[in-house]
Amino acid sequence: MHDSARPGSPASTAHARGSGLTLALVSAFAFGGSGPAAKPLIEAGLEPLHVTWLRVAGAAVVLLPLAWRHRGLLRERPGLLAGFGLLAVAGVQACYFAAISRIPVGVALLIEYLAPALVLGWVRFVQRRPVTRAAGAGVVLAVAGLACVVRVWSGLTLDALGLLLALGAACCQVGYFVLSDHGTDGEDGRRPSDPMGVIAYGLLSGALVLTVVARPWTMNWAVLGGSSSMDGTSVPAWLLLAWIVLVATVAAYLTGVVSIRRLSPQVAGVVACLEAVIATVLAWVLLGEHLAVVQLVGGAVVLLGAFIAQSSAPKDAGAEPVASGAGVAPGDEARLKDVPAP
Repeated sequence: MHDSARPGSPASTAHARGSGLTLALVSAFAFGGSGPAAKPLIEAGLEPLHVTWLRVAGAAVVLLPLAWRHRGLLRERPGLLAGFGLLAVAGVQACYFAAISRIPVGVALLIEYLAPALVLGWVRFVQRRPVTRAAGAGVVLAVAGLACVVRVWSGLTLDALGLLLALGAACCQVGYFVLSDHGTDGEDGRRPSDPMGVIAYGLLSGALVLTVVARPWTMNWAVLGGSSSMDGTSVPAWLLLAWIVLVATVAAYLTGVVSIRRLSPQVAGVVACLEAVIATVLAWVLLGEHLAVVQLVGGAVVLLGAFIAQSSAPKDAGAEPVASGAGVAPGDEARLKDVPAP
């Protein structure tokens, strides 16, 4: 086999990075479209938790064949599957949908992307590892931008509970990045966990948890047979639900987790920041959610801060690893990951 095609060669590494970047962009667009599609269903009469359950349960049903194919994961990595279901699936979606029922979609997502700051706090104060000054500066920028987004000088005019729910989504988002990368290289003595199986069982376990919490038998099912309004335009509710399940969940998670494996959580996290921009633009166009200029500027500062926090390099590659980005053990920054094709 020619060196350029050999795994680990520059050509294969470049191919993995290029395909990972493409998948990360697709994932950002797919995730970004979830809020603008879900909010009309909530306004039509569905509870946020019910929309969350429909999203997760529907995606779990679609991915049942994958779950069966990778059923060995139930024995090999039960903790990973349970954690992914609770945090990366149920936690993120429940908090996010509940947040957008009270505050604008764009604001909720911008708060959710404080996740890099939370990860750096975990690394610095819990793992007691140093972080770069650039990463710290990125966190400060993100917090300053968030202050503009919520307009704290106006007495926090946005709904306080909605803001707390969005912050909860940020905490769970940390789990998404960390757990998506967990078990990649089999360093714990077990074979690497296939990302397709992790997603399938994560959605299944998330659906089970949400079934208990959301009690879907109390849902107003008639809403799904009617229409929802998107800034005055009538759209079939089933069409919005199909988009949320197939695009904003199945496609988003599949492309997102594989991109993290191929790029590393830091790089994929930088690209994922585009999700907030995409969601804000879609909410503006489809839902008529216009943000003030100062909020748009603040949003740009949040994304800039997140970018710096996630992409800042270690100060000395030869010294003790320095935490510099989204949730991953220091030292993983330079590792590019190939995963089996689905």
